[in-house]
Amino acid sequence: MTETASRPTLEAVAARAGVSRATVSRVVNGGEGVREPLVERVRRAVEELGYVPNQAARSLVTRRHDAVAVVIAEPETRVFADPFFALQLRGISKELTAHDSQLVLLLTEGPEDYARVGRYLAGGHVDGALVFSLHLDDPLPGLIRGAGIPTVFGGRPGWADGMRGGTPTVYVDSDNRGGARDAVRHLVGLGRTRIAHITGPLDQTSAVDRLDGFRDVMVDADPRLIVAGDFTPAGGERAMRELLELCPELDAVFAANDVSASGALRVLRERGRRVPEDVAVVGFDDMLPVAEQSDPPLTTVRQDIEEMGRLMARLLFRGLERRGPGEREQGFGERGVGGAPSSVVLPTTLVRRASA
Repeated sequence: MTETASRPTLEAVAARAGVSRATVSRVVNGGEGVREPLVERVRRAVEELGYVPNQAARSLVTRRHDAVAVVIAEPETRVFADPFFALQLRGISKELTAHDSQLVLLLTEGPEDYARVGRYLAGGHVDGALVFSLHLDDPLPGLIRGAGIPTVFGGRPGWADGMRGGTPTVYVDSDNRGGARDAVRHLVGLGRTRIAHITGPLDQTSAVDRLDGFRDVMVDADPRLIVAGDFTPAGGERAMRELLELCPELDAVFAANDVSASGALRVLRERGRRVPEDVAVVGFDDMLPVAEQSDPPLTTVRQDIEEMGRLMARLLFRGLERRGPGEREQGFGERGVGGAPSSVVLPTTLVRRASA
């Protein structure tokens, strides 16, 4: 057993810097009213001694925990299998690191998970929450509202007026409907006339918006050409098989995301359909591990998933910086209401590869 050195204390830093303990506390906890020469002396003493603030004591002073909950309304089997979530988490993690804040990942799979997440958020462990992959009628927004913590949503929430419980909602999303229109217009421009759509789960607004974008272009689409998927490769396979049974003469497919498109491509190969000669395929997301490695490489609509994650965290921190110490809110108002951040909708871009 090795003996470890005692941890430097606030008093030791004060003695090294030649200032009071209260001065050190103000500097370490980001307080104001300390002259710059004293600030530099304290910082130098902190560095020389290797002082690390006690987080529990610091939270009592600042009312900040330097931790953010990332709540994903999906089971862990989906989260760890779908590269979409890895990209979004990477963007969030980068921004949290820049703010010296910790990421606390919370997943929901059943009713007991919702209760656990609600208790945790209400327990004062985090400064705010980033929530994405919501489904309609999901209990999470109500639990978060009850916890009274600032929240930014990934994706446009399902409540139509942008309010929940009288609180303006802040979210980051992509132009799902516009991107879907671009995808289908591209297929029409290739001369395709029997264009099918594999949807995402229609209890999520992104899937609904992409279906609406498809219908904006294919106004008189044959109902048989719209088949439900679930944003998974297996769902894309099932939907593609169903489409080939219902409408074997189809000549193009717009899948609501890349992993669904990858499943559709596998079924088309099994059935001897050439892509793009017989059936052109377009996806949505432009997740490079999927889109570039598909056979053939996938034409898709690009949304900047990592940047969406970064923006979610950035908006949360922007709102936190505008609050007073210890102040708790249920969200942020739109810009112009207390100066809080507004929602952001990012543009999308069609990326052409060999599948269409």
